[in-house]
Amino acid sequence: MNDTHSESVFSYDKLWKLLMDRRMRKKDLQLSAHISPAVIAKMGRREGVNLETLAKICFALKCDLTDVVEINRKRSS
Repeated sequence: MNDTHSESVFSYDKLWKLLMDRRMRKKDLQLSAHISPAVIAKMGRREGVNLETLAKICFALKCDLTDVVEINRKRSS
């Protein structure tokens, strides 16, 4: 039983809020963290990304992993 496509597991809402608070655009994040536009797009679709990518983001923003990603534990019945 695989319901991963019916509901997103990852939420990057904290990251988007952090960017807004710092008056940064997604393009700014892409350049400072040295990540591709495709990664930003995947995150915009709430898809999973490589842990190394998340580490690059954390280093660039000087924050922790929990400041950028949450795991949605809700499961649809």
